[in-house]
Amino acid sequence: MNCITIIGPTASGKTRLAAAAAFALHTDVISLDSRQVYRGMNIGTGKDLQEYTVNGKQLPVHLIDIAEPGTTYHLHQFTHDFNTVFKQLTEQHKLPVLCGGTALYFHALLHEHQFTSVPVNEILRSELEPKSKEELLHIFRQLPATAYTRLADTSTAKRLIRAIEICSWLLHHSLPQNNYPKVLPLCFGMALTAEHRKKNITERLRFRLQNGLIEETESLLASGIEAAQLIRYGLEYKFVTEFLQGKYSYTQLQELLTIAIQQYSRRQMTWWRKLEREGLHIHWMDANLPVSEQLQMLLHELSLHSQLK
Repeated sequence: MNCITIIGPTASGKTRLAAAAAFALHTDVISLDSRQVYRGMNIGTGKDLQEYTVNGKQLPVHLIDIAEPGTTYHLHQFTHDFNTVFKQLTEQHKLPVLCGGTALYFHALLHEHQFTSVPVNEILRSELEPKSKEELLHIFRQLPATAYTRLADTSTAKRLIRAIEICSWLLHHSLPQNNYPKVLPLCFGMALTAEHRKKNITERLRFRLQNGLIEETESLLASGIEAAQLIRYGLEYKFVTEFLQGKYSYTQLQELLTIAIQQYSRRQMTWWRKLEREGLHIHWMDANLPVSEQLQMLLHELSLHSQLK
């Protein structure tokens, strides 16, 4: 075990517990969120930066605000950046706290570490993106088998494109070697009933809409970021951008975005269950408990784990 990981669905209090744990353990937080990497995208991504100040102390947080809005931050870039930071912290004998809801990132760290180093091929992607999932699946099946073929996720067109990209690259290259430490997490999950997830999502979205989400999106558009790029970021930025384009009324924006975030929350839970089936042990705790009680549970499990070493 060389890190603590706090996962769970959106609006479940992950950041609050991660900050409390990092403060108690005198360590750093590493974000596992695919959209919090972007500067200026604060409200829509739920950075909650104020929560990283505990008892007047500003906690060190990594992989937040490291990319320009309007750019594309790929999975392979994340794994490179993560492993660079993770190696530095472990060499300092720190026990970093990993926190975030992007399950694909966490899954890649645990299971597909070596393949995330395969670079993005923008030319190939531009050729593949117009194709249907069925066409992509046909192309994938026609490729000679590689070390990645049996591991590839072919469930969506986007993941098929990445699978084709990786397998095509491996036909002519060997995987680069690295000396990054393996991620061995003590994992905690924030558990919420479906009813509580829906309630939290609805209340949080209402608060964000009333406290700058629309204005933040307007500012991003005014800075020169194309509407199509904001739409590609999904969820809040997609729906608010389309609202600003006149596609929805304010009431429709609230309703459609609430549904989309709830669907995203369910997909997150599907990912966590998948990780459990693959052998990851998650210590689930009630997300409605006070953070002080959650922290005591976390520290207790950490103590037990340390005694078993």
